[in-house]
Amino acid sequence: MHAKDIMTSPVHVVRQDASVESAAELMTAKAVTALPVVDAAGLLVGMVSESDLLWHRVPSDPTAHMRRHPDTDPARRPGLVAEVMAPFPLTTTPDADVAEVADTMLQNDVRSLPVVDDRDVIGIISRRDILRAMVRSDDVLVREVQHRLDEYADGDRRWTAVVEGGVATVTGTFTSDTERAVVQVLARTVPGVALVRVHEA
Repeated sequence: MHAKDIMTSPVHVVRQDASVESAAELMTAKAVTALPVVDAAGLLVGMVSESDLLWHRVPSDPTAHMRRHPDTDPARRPGLVAEVMAPFPLTTTPDADVAEVADTMLQNDVRSLPVVDDRDVIGIISRRDILRAMVRSDDVLVREVQHRLDEYADGDRRWTAVVEGGVATVTGTFTSDTERAVVQVLARTVPGVALVRVHEA
């Protein structure tokens, strides 16, 4: 399963010269927790998250502190996305294995990764996207696996797929080891399929 199979696309982005308020409004309206930040040419330059926008934006309670922290002074609050974003963000590619994407997220404690082609943002993948793919029902998976196999066979039912617990078993005849490998890859790239077993009929 690849990033392109489960990523959200098209993706909502924000310009680096946009105001912090407009970025917050976009996040709220689209119910997302992070946005890729692009320059005037539309190329990725950073990521901005909810925590980035909240930082220095919530004033201290005057009853809890003798004086306001300098960073909460409205005159000193960052006004542009470029001032609060994280530059040089981690990214992934459309063909990246989802297992590697998940590992990158966990190792670096990030909740989402922009999917880029060169520096063009073509999607975004989040932990929720990965979890959603993992919990697809066997009925949904077997229909999608069977559809891909039939499509590859030009509409013929050359192979039969069964899915139990996310494990796909494909049974049929194969003209070569190459065809067998292709069938295995077709089934394995269905989001939610954890393992593929191929058996000769």
